[in-house]
Amino acid sequence: MLARLILPLLILLPTTASAAETIDPARIFSAATGDWNKDGSQDLALIVRPAEGSDEDNGIYLYLTGDNGALALKSAIPNKVWGQFELVGQAPSIEALPSGSLLITSQNDAIGRDRWEQKLTVAYRNFDFVVAGYTYSSYDTLDPDNTAQCELNVLTGKGKSNDKPITAKGELILLKDWSDDRGQTACGL
Repeated sequence: MLARLILPLLILLPTTASAAETIDPARIFSAATGDWNKDGSQDLALIVRPAEGSDEDNGIYLYLTGDNGALALKSAIPNKVWGQFELVGQAPSIEALPSGSLLITSQNDAIGRDRWEQKLTVAYRNFDFVVAGYTYSSYDTLDPDNTAQCELNVLTGKGKSNDKPITAKGELILLKDWSDDRGQTACGL
């Protein structure tokens, strides 16, 4: 189903995602459209599986619609989002938010006793994609009292971790430079 929705958009994409790689449509796992840069045109975001046999994580490809109406690659970020596609409960996703931001979700709700979900809110600021928000929750399937919850506004540095206020350094961090350790450290996880 996803392939039928995205295939017409792929015709508009440049033939290469970067100088070194062409995106095989079969590798596209999740896609979202929205107006990321608020210019009135629909843009495109993709989560793309790594090439067969690679041990990298999934990549994120972000396209903006140019003045000529064609999609142009703005950012290719390989090895960025954890997730497996063979098991339900481990697949990442990307979706458009009504605000014009993106929500990138990764999770493990399938294997082991430690289950977790992480969400990155990504916004287009200063002509690039930045991480605006970080949300993390986890629980232990064998110890119901062992849970964690954190919500952090990365831009302001304010948030809550396990219902207690937290303050971190507010930063404008490019998505390509983001590390999940940053959010977990700020949350005290």
